[in-house]
Amino acid sequence: MSPKITQVIKRTGAVVPYNRERIANAIYRAAVAVGGRDRATAERLAGQVEATLEKTMPPGDIPTVEEIQDIVEEVLIENGHARTAKAFILYREERSRHRSRKIAHHNRDSSNIPYRKLWEVLSWAVDHDVHTVQRLNARIARGEFAEVVRESERMYEEDVATAAELIKERLDEVKIVIISGPSSSGKTTTTIKLEALLKGMGMNLVALNVDNYFFDLELHPKDEFGDYDFETPQALDLDLINEHLVRLVAGEKVLIPFYDFKTGKRTDNATPMHIGPQDIILIDSLHGLYGGMTEGVPDEKKFKLYIETLLQMKCCSDDRFIRWTDVRLMRRMVRDSLFRGYNPRQTLEHWHYVRSSELRHIIPHVNTADYVINSAMPYELPIMRPRLIDHFAQWVEDYRDDPQRQDAFNRASRVYEMLTRVTPVEDGSAIPSTALLREFIGGSDYKY
Repeated sequence: MSPKITQVIKRTGAVVPYNRERIANAIYRAAVAVGGRDRATAERLAGQVEATLEKTMPPGDIPTVEEIQDIVEEVLIENGHARTAKAFILYREERSRHRSRKIAHHNRDSSNIPYRKLWEVLSWAVDHDVHTVQRLNARIARGEFAEVVRESERMYEEDVATAAELIKERLDEVKIVIISGPSSSGKTTTTIKLEALLKGMGMNLVALNVDNYFFDLELHPKDEFGDYDFETPQALDLDLINEHLVRLVAGEKVLIPFYDFKTGKRTDNATPMHIGPQDIILIDSLHGLYGGMTEGVPDEKKFKLYIETLLQMKCCSDDRFIRWTDVRLMRRMVRDSLFRGYNPRQTLEHWHYVRSSELRHIIPHVNTADYVINSAMPYELPIMRPRLIDHFAQWVEDYRDDPQRQDAFNRASRVYEMLTRVTPVEDGSAIPSTALLREFIGGSDYKY
């Protein structure tokens, strides 16, 4: 028998189809946040929520998202899932604060980046005449694109070199170097470059791939559209990572797991690992700054590096700074299309969840980093325009009247306006084969 509830009113006032699986996914995500992995229970509780809705809603009425969430809280508490209910309530409050900030027109990326770092990047942009799209276009018109590339690469390389020097200063105590940052910030290339510098300084680095600590795919939470969520730290076995790191730092041998992305299954105790007295563990991870991953290791034994696209460039009708998340979105679209077989549309539609996870699990921990590297390249905007502008033009039209894809529409509209104002550069030959941007557009000397 089909449910009586067929539609839901979103906070925007839009009316969308009702889907019980979204309730189950929300409950499961809250359970995962407190260590639970029982999807069947989440589905059973979602059924109770639906039954309560059908019993309490007057005939013909359409429930709101808030009314459904209120019932979810009641059902969780009534069934003895107080910790899951608390996680669900906290998530609701967090999303409410986030919406309030948007309403208040806080349009810059939320971050804990030190103001001194932002000032350094802005000062550099002004000194090199790339602090607005108009000034960048003017340099391109003068035939200076190759020079902008050289200047941008030099800035980034100096940032990486500074991080290496800071690690060297703490060589006597540091046992783990953590390279963290949000999606498509350039962690992989930065890790390669930093590793080469540190080896040149006489350090021996041993990489620990934390992707091998993913839980089996069937245990992953899903987002509201039913996609598996790899973006949350709870997708990783944080307790096991922490245990292994503590033992490795103590000089013990551990057996690390292996995760097969083709099957979505993890094999435990797969590969032996041991570090010597002069070795340093190197971790490249989205969630490297997340406390639960390394909480058992004393802070003095960790050097934490954070990478972000700190572009300081103004654009468009409102003359505001280009959003860092939009720069990374374009990078991921091009990379995933080239190397992972994803349609750029899929990347856009999933980005709301990537961004939500960043704001919850990555950005709040930036201020624990020992150093911040700026990976933004002013010259990447002219390179991205010919690759993506037609896609964004199409998405603006496709999502304009789709209430379920409002986030995709807003992002597409914003990026499209920006790209229309950037002078396109088709020829990327001026970009070195060792450049960070090659990680995304191809043609790199590095193996990823």
